[in-house]
Amino acid sequence: MRLFTFHSGSGLSVGALAGDGQYVPLPFGSILELIAAGAAGLEAARAALARGPRADMAGIRLAAPIPEPRRNVFCLGWNYADHSKEAAATRGKLEPKLPGRPIFFTKATTSVLAPEAPIPAHADATQQLDWEVELGVVLGTGGVDIPRERALAHVFGYTVINDVSARDVQTGHGGQFFKGKSLDGTCPMGPWIVTADEVPEPQRLRILSRVNGVTKQDGSTANMIFDIASTVEWLSKGMTLLPGDIIATGTPAGVGFARTPPEFLRAGDVVECEVEGLGLLRNPVE
Repeated sequence: MRLFTFHSGSGLSVGALAGDGQYVPLPFGSILELIAAGAAGLEAARAALARGPRADMAGIRLAAPIPEPRRNVFCLGWNYADHSKEAAATRGKLEPKLPGRPIFFTKATTSVLAPEAPIPAHADATQQLDWEVELGVVLGTGGVDIPRERALAHVFGYTVINDVSARDVQTGHGGQFFKGKSLDGTCPMGPWIVTADEVPEPQRLRILSRVNGVTKQDGSTANMIFDIASTVEWLSKGMTLLPGDIIATGTPAGVGFARTPPEFLRAGDVVECEVEGLGLLRNPVE
């Protein structure tokens, strides 16, 4: 199923794509509520999708699939070797030292942004706003010390994330990631969550970004240094993961700061992020 959150007369509602430009409203107040219901929730959603009634997608306005995550979005830094290499080159290093363990940071919940919503330029805070297409993983069941061989059983589904980054804020605050990754509206997400049963090979997906129609990144999730299962295992070591947690799994080469000359987003630009089979996430820059 392809599950999404949209604006309705009563606030936010949950729907499932039904094909042919149509959807079916689901009997849940939020996707987090659906996830919390476990297997019974998925069964109820599939039953609702099967029997309708259907409505037209045209004219509805999408929110982020999980507009208000229960806690910060977990992220991986330098999880693609080619991105590690381009980042090292900007520091004058020909060969990067690839991480031996995942590099984790988080993005604040207030950074989450809907598809098509404008990314704030934040001109008073940054002059180096950058793009990063990422595969997002949404957990269905939590746990602690989750072994790698069981990790994918904890995944509810997958989505597309743009880890928009203020590079000068990162370097201006001691090189730490959090502030430069957490400006309001710098975590576009969506357009929907595709349930895990429809993504049998999450490590074989093409992943790409475009700015104003020009391709900037074009890679494959096969090139992650730490795959999804390893990431869940590492992240859960000694730390309880919760249902509905979101993990952004890193970005391939082609980001703006590492290009020659460097390129950054400006007001009026349009960023498109796409992961094979998961949909297209499009946002203009305010």
